[in-house]
Amino acid sequence: MSEPTGATRRRGPFQVGDQVQLTDPKGRHYTFTLETGKQFHTHKGAFPHDELIGAPEGTVVRTTGNVPYLALRPLLPDYVLSMPRGAAVIYPKDAGQILAMADIFAGARVVEAGVGSGALSTYLLRAVGDTGVLASYERRQDFADIAQGNVERYFGGPHPAWKLTVGDLQDNLVETDVDRVILDMLAPWECLDIASKALVPGGLICCYVATTTQLSRTVEALREHGTFTEPQSWETMVRTWHVEGLAVRPDHRMIGHTGFLLTSRRLADGVEPPLRRRRPAKGSYGEDYENSPERTLAERAAARAAAREDAPELD
Repeated sequence: MSEPTGATRRRGPFQVGDQVQLTDPKGRHYTFTLETGKQFHTHKGAFPHDELIGAPEGTVVRTTGNVPYLALRPLLPDYVLSMPRGAAVIYPKDAGQILAMADIFAGARVVEAGVGSGALSTYLLRAVGDTGVLASYERRQDFADIAQGNVERYFGGPHPAWKLTVGDLQDNLVETDVDRVILDMLAPWECLDIASKALVPGGLICCYVATTTQLSRTVEALREHGTFTEPQSWETMVRTWHVEGLAVRPDHRMIGHTGFLLTSRRLADGVEPPLRRRRPAKGSYGEDYENSPERTLAERAAARAAAREDAPELD
């Protein structure tokens, strides 16, 4: 059985072309690609790449200034935070949530819209594997070029499961019988029709949005669409801890809000979603929202009667 794409670059001695992450005594990271005959330079001296080629991971190298550096392959979270960017990347904490909560499985057929710099694409490709399909759509050519370079640099070449299309999802989507749709864009509600047509019954749509107004509009659009289950929405925050003997406390800085995630499942064709039983809080939809779920039937009837009384009479 052949190794999955990129697996041989994740284990064994360092090879030419591998990404290496150096960590200095203060915990700072430096990432570079191994090349024969090259040298790595720092303000604390230099050392030749050849010293690492053929050496095992976890090797400590010393510069000409006698400063030790720990050499390891960067983990994927390290890689996506240090790689070249065209657009902002989806942070590892959100990418992990997408992989878990959207249930991205080996062999899955996934559509992704909004590639950006390719961070989430790399996570998705590792999850679906060589037997899956990831069809990514990006509107900007410059972002697509950066993403393609980042993905191929990580895997050591093109990934057999990846298809990258430059263009708008609504105009270019050709995939059908899709298991998952991941939308990272300004207006995901505009793509619900085409996502619904592409998804298999039971398939899942996952949206990543930055603001509460985007979140509200996307959730309401999913509810009104009629082919999706009640959406679930959340955000995650990561706080590291300082542990030094008995001095155990939260770190002063944390990764707070980066974006909101929401998921919903595709219903079978011809099935109406069950009515929501939970009444929203007073004022959720505003006084001018005639069909607000918070109004009783009597209140709605009274509002309609008042509207008729106020209407001008016609001769």
